[in-house]
Amino acid sequence: MASIYTILVALFVVILPVSISGDTCLAPQVTSQSYSTPEAVVSFDTVLIVEFSLTCKNNLKNINLYADVAGRTLPATKTSEPNKYQISITDEPKKLPSGAYEIRFFDEEGFALLRKAQRSGESTGSLKPLFTITLNHPGIWSGPLIQSEFVAAMTAIIVWWMAYTQRGKLLA
Repeated sequence: MASIYTILVALFVVILPVSISGDTCLAPQVTSQSYSTPEAVVSFDTVLIVEFSLTCKNNLKNINLYADVAGRTLPATKTSEPNKYQISITDEPKKLPSGAYEIRFFDEEGFALLRKAQRSGESTGSLKPLFTITLNHPGIWSGPLIQSEFVAAMTAIIVWWMAYTQRGKLLA
């Protein structure tokens, strides 16, 4: 009876690490596309969107991913296509200035370590992400310095003034 117990414990010790490591994406291959708001004329907020596909060496599919962007954590949304994800960040243009944003992605285990470090006030820079995507945001264009409506109104006023003065000279 003791030998069966010893065999079960040995099997448990051997199988446990294999079953736990099966949830981690090995050698992730990522292809990504990104979008950022180009102008502020028609929108009030700056939007950064990253869409990416993830392929793991161990063929792991549809894993839960979490993104860390400058201390802000958010879940990656799964799209209708397999192994395709998307994240979006929205904020005021002042809070999302132009520059390169490094987006670190974590699986559930890495995200748990990230949250634990954030709660305890430790630095999260030492945590190794599953992969990283860099998003280059060129900044937003606020429009021309002089609005076209102002130029049209000033042109109409100048044309009217010139016509009025010429009319006055003709009548005199």
